[in-house]
Amino acid sequence: MSFEEASDRHPFLTTLGDRVRTLRARRGLTRKAVAQAAQVSERHLANLESGTGNASILILLQVAQALQCSIFELLGDLTTSSPEWLLIREMLSHRNEAELRRVRLQIAELLGANDNPQSRSNRIALVGLRGAGKTSLGQRLADDLGFPFIELSRDIEKFAGCSISEIHNLYGTQAYRRYERRALEEAIQIYPEVVIATPGGLVSDSATFNELLAHCFTVWLQATPEDHLGRVAAQGDMRPMAGSKEALEDLKRILEGRSAFYAKADLAFDTSAQSEDDSFTALRAQVRGALKLPL
Repeated sequence: MSFEEASDRHPFLTTLGDRVRTLRARRGLTRKAVAQAAQVSERHLANLESGTGNASILILLQVAQALQCSIFELLGDLTTSSPEWLLIREMLSHRNEAELRRVRLQIAELLGANDNPQSRSNRIALVGLRGAGKTSLGQRLADDLGFPFIELSRDIEKFAGCSISEIHNLYGTQAYRRYERRALEEAIQIYPEVVIATPGGLVSDSATFNELLAHCFTVWLQATPEDHLGRVAAQGDMRPMAGSKEALEDLKRILEGRSAFYAKADLAFDTSAQSEDDSFTALRAQVRGALKLPL
């Protein structure tokens, strides 16, 4: 069997393809958009995602094995840059999600990264995909609590001086993430009490998401993929599914890629199968109950 034939179905390449596909979904990007940004053909990216046609990657894997290290260390992974990083990484390996969460919270407390509980509870951030009700329910929740309401996407556009789509088209995703981080940091600094509707992809940037978790009580507004898509379409806006012939499947992949991050929120609330009024009544009760506020 030739090297090329073996590489076509190598488990490492299959896993790599799965990771690329998951990361693309998490960021809500089409294959065409990623191919254009990476300056490769869509066919090449499709081959990468399917786990075929990347024999050169296996050479790096073989070199790493010969050096008795991971391929990530060979490529310069930050957690291989010092003995302390390596020791910490080893201690955290094979830990479950609950244990890792406890470690993350203790590290944040040790480093003074978290606000005190009272400050966090006075800033409520709504996370989730577009179409979950972050804007409509967020405004009503802010009115009920007597807090200002911020739609972070609007602040991002103010910083950039152009629309979200123009930011992506003119400056790229990395520039958008910088504006997003700046808008969140300013909102946290200015408002001791606020309800914030966040962009659906904010969880894709770990630094920005850490900032949100450290300073805000977070609520994941959930809905079925069908409800998400229907509500976004009713608003006349199909981002990030624009140009896709399989919008629902695209949305499901995005939701699958981000759900583990959304699940880090302090509270999860399902807005499907009920009216906006009923959703607000139930959400109000749950938020006030969690924050120990009178109903």
